[in-house]
Amino acid sequence: MTHVAHPYGLRLGIINDWRSRWFDKRAYRRHLKVDTLLREFLWKELKGILVDSIDIERSPRIIHIIISTSQPGILIGRGGEGAEKLKEKIRTFVARVEFRSALVEKRRGLDAIEKKEKGKLNVKLTIEEVRSPESRASIVAQMVVQELERRMSFRRVLKNTLEKVMTQKDVEGVKVSVKGRLDGAEMGRHEWLRKGRIPLQTLRADIDYASRTARLPYGAIGVKVWIYRGDIFDKDKKE
Repeated sequence: MTHVAHPYGLRLGIINDWRSRWFDKRAYRRHLKVDTLLREFLWKELKGILVDSIDIERSPRIIHIIISTSQPGILIGRGGEGAEKLKEKIRTFVARVEFRSALVEKRRGLDAIEKKEKGKLNVKLTIEEVRSPESRASIVAQMVVQELERRMSFRRVLKNTLEKVMTQKDVEGVKVSVKGRLDGAEMGRHEWLRKGRIPLQTLRADIDYASRTARLPYGAIGVKVWIYRGDIFDKDKKE
């Protein structure tokens, strides 16, 4: 087995918080399935918009979705029209997935879905603006994907990305790697560039990581980004 650990998951409970913040002993399995499928749905729905993260919070009657993006205006739309449409799509998607999950469960699940069908599911949508997008790994990875899909040279893309990210004050190191049939070559290969430090084994190191896929006519290219934003100590965490 591989010994590679996800940088975000490795630091959960130390310097990172969970992306889903709720607990329900009775419907834990169903809620977990809804959260996973909902995230996949939102990433597809928000393709083309630079999104950093999607967090989900639950209360007994409300599902609260927090989307962090560097382009909130595009997502909200004129007069909030885009946000309302997205909220309605989320409500329909969650109701459909929960109904299917409840049918698999016993009478407890069926009773729960019957109650939910009587009233509409309460969905709260919060859109947060990301102030420095070049210091967020997810947004940087999406920017690399967009440039690769425009048929730009991967070497130029890697070099320009490193320069943009390192101009941010809070960034101390960055690594970007691409893997696949680069520039349409017959054989796939792995290329990467790094600038600064990336201390992956230090648990107090604030390392943001993201992986995305660029779809090109000659195949898929995997993109991975690591961004090191300094160490977080107990004093900083309390503040």
